Amino acid sequence: MSANAKVVSKGDWKVSMTPDDIYRNPMDIAWTFNYIFSEDKVEDLYKRAKQNQWDSDDLLPWDTVVDPSRPLIANDSDIYHKMPFFKKLSKSQQETFTAHSTAQLLSQFLHGEQGALMTAACVTHSVPDEGAKLYAATQTMDEARHVEVYSKYCDKIALIYPMSPWLKQLIDVTLQSDRYEKVMIGMNMIVEGLALGAFNNMYRTTTCPLLKQLTFNVMRDESRHVSFGHVFLGPVFKKMHADDLEELAEFAFQAVNILVKAQTAGTIANKVDPGFMEVLANSGIDAEDFFKGLKEAEEAGITRDLPPGQVHALKDLMMPALARVGLLTPTARKKYDEAGIPVFDDIRVLQAMEGGHPTGEAAA
Repeated sequence: MSANAKVVSKGDWKVSMTPDDIYRNPMDIAWTFNYIFSEDKVEDLYKRAKQNQWDSDDLLPWDTVVDPSRPLIANDSDIYHKMPFFKKLSKSQQETFTAHSTAQLLSQFLHGEQGALMTAACVTHSVPDEGAKLYAATQTMDEARHVEVYSKYCDKIALIYPMSPWLKQLIDVTLQSDRYEKVMIGMNMIVEGLALGAFNNMYRTTTCPLLKQLTFNVMRDESRHVSFGHVFLGPVFKKMHADDLEELAEFAFQAVNILVKAQTAGTIANKVDPGFMEVLANSGIDAEDFFKGLKEAEEAGITRDLPPGQVHALKDLMMPALARVGLLTPTARKKYDEAGIPVFDDIRVLQAMEGGHPTGEAAA
């Protein structure tokens, strides 16, 4: 470890950080002195955000007993439980894997929310529009609350895994970008789209009442955040020079590519997320055998389709969000095709989830 490194710890997890890990990328400071707010869609989002603030101390049943040794996700909704290989494992291994794999997923929620907190604060100071500044400030408060609630829940299960390298890379690239539009693309369209899909799927499959209620409230906030990317950036992009739009479309493509490459590596033992490899080690499961079993299950079509009510974040949320604001230009579409990334532009699921409720359910 470097002599200048610092160790950040939470529970038994420690990670070394050097000064090079701390990114400082100042953007232009965007003062605005026009304090007349128009009655537009951003203003409507701001009003909704004010009305829907919530205090987790008062709203959530934190006295709920959470037993990490028992499944927090229904077995019939977990793709791993459908694998013939998984069914051959001992009951103890299955239970341990279920606990640790769920903890690893929840840890990404926690780390991702810290990233969202930083990007929302970045938008607040860099966006050159007063209404957008006010809304971004409410998003910053939302993300702070999300960090709080997922941290408290992870404390209950006493397991926190490191941040997935690809997720950190995606958020780092966003935070290091040189334009507020890129920060909003990276966060409000791509990372928040990924989060909204994951939260929906967690809400529909969890067996824990505390996690279900917590996730529902977080998801309502996130639906506004995704909407913000559309209602503010859409009009901005329509007035933008074609060269600038292509620059942003390229940024969006590179960000999506980070995510797709991570998903593709998920079936290859020597390329998969180190945190997931740690899950397998903690469960006493041989990694090569696991990924061989996963590949066999995929070839048999067992793990190919999502359970009813779940959404595919890339297909149903992220790509349609990019298409809706004009970031799937002909040049960009060619790059997606060359990279083997399907282009989806059906916005129906995206619009439904922006209503602030899980797929297939009425708004609360």
